[in-house]
Amino acid sequence: MSNNHKNQLAQLFENWAGEEADLILPLAPSGGNRIYYRLQGKTKSAIGTFGSDKKENQAFISFTENWNQKKLPVPKLFAQDLDNNIYLQEDLGATTLYSFLLQKGDGFPPNLMTMYKRVVQQLAHVQIKGAKDLDYSVCYPRAAFDQQSMLWDCNTFKYYFLKLAGFGFDEQALENDFKTFADYLLQADCNHFMMRDFQSRNIMMRSGEPFFIDYQGGRRGALQYDLASLLYQAKAAIPAEKRLELLDHYLDTASQLTSIDRETFIEFYYGYALMRAIQTFGTYGYRGLYERKEHFINSIPFAVNNIRWFVKNVDLKVKVPELWRVLNAIADSDQFDPFDTTVGNNSLLTVRVCSFSYKSGIPGDQSGNGGGFVFDCRGIHNPGRYEPYKKLTGRDKPVITFLKSYSNIDSFLNNIYHIVDPVVENYIERSFTNLAINFGCTGGQHRSVYSADAMTRHLKQKFGISVELEHIEQEKKNWEN
Repeated sequence: MSNNHKNQLAQLFENWAGEEADLILPLAPSGGNRIYYRLQGKTKSAIGTFGSDKKENQAFISFTENWNQKKLPVPKLFAQDLDNNIYLQEDLGATTLYSFLLQKGDGFPPNLMTMYKRVVQQLAHVQIKGAKDLDYSVCYPRAAFDQQSMLWDCNTFKYYFLKLAGFGFDEQALENDFKTFADYLLQADCNHFMMRDFQSRNIMMRSGEPFFIDYQGGRRGALQYDLASLLYQAKAAIPAEKRLELLDHYLDTASQLTSIDRETFIEFYYGYALMRAIQTFGTYGYRGLYERKEHFINSIPFAVNNIRWFVKNVDLKVKVPELWRVLNAIADSDQFDPFDTTVGNNSLLTVRVCSFSYKSGIPGDQSGNGGGFVFDCRGIHNPGRYEPYKKLTGRDKPVITFLKSYSNIDSFLNNIYHIVDPVVENYIERSFTNLAINFGCTGGQHRSVYSADAMTRHLKQKFGISVELEHIEQEKKNWEN
């Protein structure tokens, strides 16, 4: 299937550009089921998309065509072949707003604030101008963020976060509160476009200007939801005073485009911020606690911090006692507080992580303890079978993209973290000094190298312990393949 839709995208590119695609590179996968490629010819480039869900494709194309005519900040649609579930859109580069968040350190620098102000300005234009003459019949799975949509999010929160994390609740009382809360939120003006997943990973930055992507799940709804999604994005950790400044800046722009009562808007804004938090916990619970995906598990503490701020600072104008009790229980719990890395940094433990080739044998124990882990990576789809990757290693970007796009490497490593982490905590507590973790593959070049590097990052970030990394085969070759 992957070769088939890649070839179809190449043909669509040639038909549009009038030149062949000299380079077709898979991009890192998104949270959904869509697969993206960057296609480049001699003079033109585009992002090719394969989406298995025809309704999602139709929604994206319909919204984009409408907004291209209005010159709103979304990618241009170049070509489409909906019979084969593919389309080409403008290549906006590789820089997201999230990439600037990763560089910000502990503060929130002025240049980042400038970007966010531009983002909220453009958001208002898309939500208000973009809603006019839009075909909401293509929205999927529902045409509006209505009570049913909210209750779906609430139930995901209940079953995938509260139950899996062990937070007790009165189910009937909580159900009653969910309905009361949804009915309250629907009293806001819900006649604008709501992108549904408006956050920094879905905002591309080009020459200081933002462009919005991945809005195929959008529908009719309240202005407040997308703004709250952006400003209360868990891992963004925007300071409270900056959020207020950005809220005010957004309202200055939106008020020029439609009639807004600021006091009423702000009242419902905090309600929609809580609704977004509920949706976020549901997603983190499903992807993290249920599917055991490390990225989502590591994101839960940031979402908890948002709730801690919320229960201390916000007075909702609707009575939802059981929901409020549950939120306070989450805020008071230390269950998801990250490991204290100063403890790991001061511990006696050193972990030795190695990549190796099974042709040369499993590495010997150098500590004298005779213990540790050996993980076999040969069940992972091997990029070394393909000519473009044979001289590269698991540290090269094309190989990393291949492994993330065409193998189950992330699931493989998430399961390994689930095994290794409790042992590391136990060894730190018991003042053990050594632990070995070895990753082997056929040549010790691609899969094992990537896995050893990933494990090293994981251990340093989560525990702060000393890690010694060795790539046995690659160091023998001086990284020349």
